[in-house]
Amino acid sequence: MQVILLERVAKLGQMGEVVNVKDGYARNFLLPQGKALRANEANIARFEADKAQLEARNLETKKEAEALAGKLDGQQFVVIRSASDSGALYGSVTTRDVADAATEEGFSVDRKQVVLISPIKELGLHDVTVTLHPEVEVTVKVNVARSTEEAELQASGKSIQELAAEEEAAAEFEIAELFDDIGSAASEDDNLADVAETEGTNEEQPRAD
Repeated sequence: MQVILLERVAKLGQMGEVVNVKDGYARNFLLPQGKALRANEANIARFEADKAQLEARNLETKKEAEALAGKLDGQQFVVIRSASDSGALYGSVTTRDVADAATEEGFSVDRKQVVLISPIKELGLHDVTVTLHPEVEVTVKVNVARSTEEAELQASGKSIQELAAEEEAAAEFEIAELFDDIGSAASEDDNLADVAETEGTNEEQPRAD
């Protein structure tokens, strides 16, 4: 199907261009979202008549998007999820989760603006693209962790593998200390037993008259 674009569409074309697209893509996405019109004589004439207005509206929304982009670009948002010890999530983080996390921090982001090649299924820091306008994109970081404390550690640059290794080392240290304490206690008991035995032996010896 041939359509005329009413705004820039990534990997497709600029406003005003007539392009060929698959029928399903046009019917399910471009036409219902007002991004394009069927490229017939009537619609092309309609576009030319409205071109100045469309360009002005596009410029206004682009400026608004750029203002938001200046605040949003590089931001980090925390998403708390349950996960296995290896870091695999019990579920996944979707575009809605990212949008909700950004909105909670005071940024107006719609799930349709969040670009995920595939759902996030592991703990850690993930770069995510947010399309604020056909000509304005920013990258944010999504910090997926099991707790706010873990998120803070990940934000400082530690990976889930490093955190797991640290926890394992700490556990081993605690176990070693426990055995040391048990060993020290046993040694003290042995010493006390030796002292008691010695004192008992001394008491049994006959006194010289």
